Amino acid sequence: MGHQAYPGPTGLEQIPGDRIRIGVIDTGADYSHPDLRHCLSKGINVLSRQMLPLDDNGHGTHIAGTIAASARQNGIIGVAPQAIIHPVKAFDHQGGAFVSDIISGIDWCVQNGVDIINMSFGMKTYSKALEEAVLNAYRQGIIVVASSGNEGKQAEVDYPARFRQVIAVGATTRKGRIAPFSNVGKQIDIYAPGEKIYSTWLRGQYHELSGTSMATSHVSGVIALMLARKPDLRPRQVKLLLSKHARMILKPGKRMGEPRKSMRSGRCPPSLPNPKRRNGRSECCENAPPVAPATVSR
Repeated sequence: MGHQAYPGPTGLEQIPGDRIRIGVIDTGADYSHPDLRHCLSKGINVLSRQMLPLDDNGHGTHIAGTIAASARQNGIIGVAPQAIIHPVKAFDHQGGAFVSDIISGIDWCVQNGVDIINMSFGMKTYSKALEEAVLNAYRQGIIVVASSGNEGKQAEVDYPARFRQVIAVGATTRKGRIAPFSNVGKQIDIYAPGEKIYSTWLRGQYHELSGTSMATSHVSGVIALMLARKPDLRPRQVKLLLSKHARMILKPGKRMGEPRKSMRSGRCPPSLPNPKRRNGRSECCENAPPVAPATVSR
């Protein structure tokens, strides 16, 4: 027995996520990147509200690219290149964030009517206020997607992915196995590509990252494709459809194990980070492969 990988519902490849709105709570985004200019819309900088949500770390730009990048010539194509990204800058240049700022970001997404919230970060400490913010978004019909964590532990899923209203995402390798850095457990709803994901970076550049953060952005892109086809899907229905169309994958290094569900895509896969809580701050760290912001929510 194994885990499952998600190939995507039949026919989604013809629907590029047309105008589905995605709030990306992260380090901001590079509005000048040529592959992102078409998809980046208004957002908010909750750290400094008079300023634009410009990325000074790189993680948020990477996530945005995996979801919706679109290059006319040289560059990359994201999972849902016609989706609209609303950058919500709640994380600073080091990839750290206060839980209160994350909550403000979620509330902004609710008030501005996004369809999906991507949270490529995690923390170990439970927050009732954060759970209430997530529950409010869920009740408004917003699909919330979050990374499970990069510690490679069983039954240890980070918050907010651990909340039952959230679609919790683990990462797979390029060979379709659960990545050794990915947290695993029954609370994870789906696994997606998260190893060596090539995506947009600051100053018009590109970077390869690994982590559950990257996997999370991949899932958000696939959900955008689903909503473009069936806009009335509710969060619970989306979770059930992801499970229904997943394929089985094996645990790393094992022949047998409980079933896991994983997704694959013919487009750009994402990478996932995990935030940790220190002194009231939520910090994200990619502890899988190269060049990832040290404390960014991945």
